Formats: sequence, C-alpha cells, structure tokens
Amino acid sequence: MHRRRRTALLLTAAIAAAAPLLTACGSDAHPGAAAVVGGERITVSQLENRVGEVRAAQRAAVPDEAQYQQAIARTGSLTRDTLHGMVLDRVLEHAARNAGVTVTDREIQQMRSGLEEQAGGAEGLEAAWLQQYGIPPQRLEENLRLQLQAQKLAQSLGTDTSRPEFWQALSKAGKELDVDLNPRYGDWDVGKSSRVDAKTPWVRDVTATAGGPADAVRP
Repeated sequence: MHRRRRTALLLTAAIAAAAPLLTACGSDAHPGAAAVVGGERITVSQLENRVGEVRAAQRAAVPDEAQYQQAIARTGSLTRDTLHGMVLDRVLEHAARNAGVTVTDREIQQMRSGLEEQAGGAEGLEAAWLQQYGIPPQRLEENLRLQLQAQKLAQSLGTDTSRPEFWQALSKAGKELDVDLNPRYGDWDVGKSSRVDAKTPWVRDVTATAGGPADAVRP
C-alpha cells in the first residue's frame, strides 16, 4: 500500500493506528534538519511546530479528555506523516512550476466556498479537514492551494492524480530536488514519491506517551 494514500494531498485520510516514534543515537548528516529538499532544510523545530498545530487544534475541537486521548491514539504516527506531507508538498510545488502551473487566490476561494457548502459551513469544513486529513484550520487554504496544484498539474499532463503519469512527474521533481530525510524519520522513495521506514541498525523504537507535547521528536 503506497503511503501517498495517507497524505491530505489526494484528499485521503492521514489518520493511522498508534505507532512508536523513532529516535536515533547516531550523528546526523544534517544536524537539526528533519529533511533537506532542494538544498533547503525542513528543521526539526519546524516539524514539531506543525505537529503542535494539529495537536492544539485537536485539543480545541475535543475538550473532553477521554475523546482527546482517542484522537491522539488514532494519530500516533502524526510526526512522520506530517513530515511526509511537508516534503511531498515541496515536491508537488516544484513539479507544478516545471509544468507552468499556477493557482490564484480566487480559485482557492471558489474551491473553499464549494467545500463549505458541502460541509455545512466554514466550521464544518475546518472540522472535517482536521479530523480526516490532519489539517488544522490555519493551514486549510494552504492545503487547498496544493489540492488545486495537483489537479491542474494532472490536467496539464492529460491525466488525473491517480494515474502513473502524474506520479512520474512528482518522481522527476523529487529527483531534481534530491530529497534527503534524516534517518530517524526513514528514507524518501523517489520512485513512489513517498516516505518509507529506513532499516538502520542505530535506530530504535520508542513508545510515545499518549498526549505528550505535540508528538515531539526525541533526539
């Protein structure tokens, strides 16, 4: 099963069963970086902040402690899924630029209005995106822009986002960007445009404490 199906990029749920965090004891090739994409770092701090946004939104949406703990359990792999999404977003943006694809603010608002109508309003849409795709309210329009980029990229290729031609364009973009993940988060499979678990002897599994500080990455 390709992990691409677990990102919000293609409007599929990033909710997964609880999974252990990874921690590494060796030295990093890029100290402080969770990933390097196109020579630019996604820092561990940036990753933690993004995960923290989701946890804060979940807490606000589910004030009941028992329900919040259930939400934590359902998204136990949130840190790794979030990094997957952050990297894939950059790969998609690069592929879209290669194809000359642009998205306007008007298009984003039109898409949002249509989705809000289906969801019964702005709050309903925000709640659905948080629960189903792990996207907090403040990241909603950013994600809608990516949705439109994916759709328009596929259209420019004469295909759709489920077809190999679309993923080949992402694979090409990933090669050009030379994606490099910190081993504690796995490897980047360029062919699949997907994060995969790395098999490294110095990496050990650690079970995270439920409700810990934003699924913080541990050194």
